[in-house]
Amino acid sequence: MAKRVLIFAALGVMLLSCRTARVQSSPAAVTAERDTVFSITLIGEECTFADHADYGVYVPSTAKKIRGVMVFQHGCSQEEFGLSRHCDVQYQALARKWDLAIIEANIFGLCDVWAYPSNGSYSALLLALTKAAKRSSHPELPDAPFLLWGHSGGGFWTLCMLHEHPERIIAAVCYSAAWDPQWEYPAAAYDVPVIFRHAGPGEGADNIPATANNSFAHFRSHDAPASIAYTRGQGHNFSYMRSMTIPFWEAALKQRLAPDGSLQPLDREQTFLGDTERFNICREKYYNGDKSGLCLLADRTCAEAWSEYASTGQVIDKTPPDAPYDFKIVTDGGNAKLTWRSEADIESGIGHFNIYCDGELIGRVPQKGVFQDYDHNGDQARPVIPMAMEFELPLADSSTSIAVEAVNRDGLKSAKAEVIYKP
Repeated sequence: MAKRVLIFAALGVMLLSCRTARVQSSPAAVTAERDTVFSITLIGEECTFADHADYGVYVPSTAKKIRGVMVFQHGCSQEEFGLSRHCDVQYQALARKWDLAIIEANIFGLCDVWAYPSNGSYSALLLALTKAAKRSSHPELPDAPFLLWGHSGGGFWTLCMLHEHPERIIAAVCYSAAWDPQWEYPAAAYDVPVIFRHAGPGEGADNIPATANNSFAHFRSHDAPASIAYTRGQGHNFSYMRSMTIPFWEAALKQRLAPDGSLQPLDREQTFLGDTERFNICREKYYNGDKSGLCLLADRTCAEAWSEYASTGQVIDKTPPDAPYDFKIVTDGGNAKLTWRSEADIESGIGHFNIYCDGELIGRVPQKGVFQDYDHNGDQARPVIPMAMEFELPLADSSTSIAVEAVNRDGLKSAKAEVIYKP
């Protein structure tokens, strides 16, 4: 870990950029208040397939051009949870890293209607992206390729998208997908990395494990990059699917998304196979047996994450978050207000921040709980809008070291951003 950085300032208003040596001096990431975050509602003639549809959109200000769109589609009846993924600091960090937008659909209508994209939900998605393009000054948004995430009825919608629009899909996550479609897919669908997850018999309906098992077998029979995970002890809604989704998406982005925006097949020199019974992994090019029943994963990192997820039901972050930055302190009489920025850990988000004075822990933000967690019953961010990154404390009469560190949701700590206050 790099040494801490100390910056000295006089009494008054102090603007401090306190970052460790391992972080760029001009951070590429910015906080959400400078990005484009908004919602769109379609109703009436714009939404003939449902009563209405809401869409939450996030567009990072750091992106000169949007290279892809994360699309989140809820399951049947889960529109009641509302919109949150576009305000999720972990997904926002992933979006900034890869120049992606985020759009989450919230459709108030019959699930067995909107679950088929051809009934209007796909056209509505494109319309929402077109409106978002005008509001964010990114005209490329409606044409950018998709990273799909669908739960239950939304998982079926994702399979329909693979059937109807595979040329637009970078990778797809089918979380407890329903209704076990039996169709043949276009050839382009078999280039798309897909992961299926289910929780076994009794998971919502009998067709949900069948959808995962049969779809996995079908895709692998075409030598497609498909994988599957059975999360024992979890359920139709409850899971830690996010911890697998992010490394799965990143592996696909690295190989599939060409600089010119086109999509290319996975590099089979990098792919790994995964044994669905013992969760062992190996390089595909060194395996000479029957591969049809084995998972096919983009690279070693993705394969290791899959092995952990398939065997334990989650992927634990093993790397610490980056240090907070743009540390400021404003004095007012005998008090000081600290503010800072912090990029969410892509693997495990932000758990909380620790505040230190002369090396002693004096506070925590938030005081209790988590800065932003997610609901395992559908993956919604909780709270939707996290609290401000700020802390107030009384000023001392002598030189004082003040520091803040980020702690991710898996308990790993960043380096400290630290300043010396001199009265």
